[in-house]
Amino acid sequence: MQVFILSLCYTIFNSMKEVTVSPNDVSERLDVTAARLFNLTRSQAQKAIHAAQIRVNGKQSSPNCKLRRDDVVTYAETPAEAGMLVAQNIPLSILYCDDDLIVVDKPAGLVVYPAAGHSHGTLLNALAYHCVTLATVGGPLRPGVVHRLDKDTSGAMVVALADPAFYHLVEQFRERTISRQYRALLFGKIKGESGEIDLRIGRSTADRKKMSTRAQIGKEAVTRWRVLERFQDATLVEARLATGRTHQIRVHFSAIGHPVLGDEGYGRKTMLERGRRKLVFPRQMLHAELLGFTHPTTGERVEFSCPLPEDMRVAVESLRA
Repeated sequence: MQVFILSLCYTIFNSMKEVTVSPNDVSERLDVTAARLFNLTRSQAQKAIHAAQIRVNGKQSSPNCKLRRDDVVTYAETPAEAGMLVAQNIPLSILYCDDDLIVVDKPAGLVVYPAAGHSHGTLLNALAYHCVTLATVGGPLRPGVVHRLDKDTSGAMVVALADPAFYHLVEQFRERTISRQYRALLFGKIKGESGEIDLRIGRSTADRKKMSTRAQIGKEAVTRWRVLERFQDATLVEARLATGRTHQIRVHFSAIGHPVLGDEGYGRKTMLERGRRKLVFPRQMLHAELLGFTHPTTGERVEFSCPLPEDMRVAVESLRA
C-alpha cells in the first residue's frame, strides 16, 4: 500500500469576547469577574489571564488586578474553547482515502482530537484542512471519530468522512468485526507462548484518569496474545483485541505483571539496566500494526498495515544486543 506524506497549510484564529466593567464590578479581582462574565471556573480564568488570553484594556494583567469602571475586559478563546476545528500544517502518513473514510498511520505523540490541554496540533486539526468534507456526527471537535489511539500509541487508525460511513463503522466496532492487531514490548519474561487475558476493565476509583481491572464497575475486556520474540528482560508480543476498552492492552498486561515498556501510566518501566548500559524507552512501546474492516460502501473487506516505527525498531535492536 503506497503511503502519501502531506504537508498541510496552517490556519488558526481566536474567538474574541469583550465586556465593559460595570459599577457593580468595580474593585473586584480580575479572575473573579472574568470567571463570572465568561462562564469559567476561577482556575480556568487564572490560567487564561497568565496566558494573556484575558486582558484589561488590551494589556496583560494579573489575576488579583482590581478592576475600575469602564475597563474593557477581553477574552480570546482558543478554537477548541470556542468549539471550532481549524486546519494546521501537520505532516500526515495517509494509507488510504476516499469520500467515505480515511486511514492514517498515526505517529506517537499526536493527539487524536482537541481537548483540555490540547486545543490544537491534533490529528483532527490536520484532517480538517486536508479533507474536503468531514462527517457531521461525533461533535464539532471530533467529527467522524469512531475509535482512537492514545497519544503515545502509534499505528493504523480510521476516521469516517461521511455520516453513513460513521454509523457503519460504529456498528462494526459494536459487533466486534473490526480486526485490530498490535505489537507491544513488555517488561519481563511472560509465561507461555500464547494466551488470553479476560479481565473486566472500568474506571479506577483511585485515579479517575486511569482504567483498572479492579474497578467496582467494569466491562468485559478480552486481549489475545502470542510471543514473537524473547529477550533477556523483555518480550515482544502480538496482541489482538476482542473488545475495545480504553487503555485495554496497557491495563491488561500491567495487571498480569508485564506492563508495556515506557508506559508511565501503567507500570512505569521506562528504563532497563544491563550492567553499565541503560535502555531508555521515551514512550509506551505499543503500535497498532494492522486494521481491518468491511468498507461501508463497497462491502469489500479491507486491511491496512503499518510498519514498526523507528523508535520501536531501535528499541528491539537494542534489546537484541
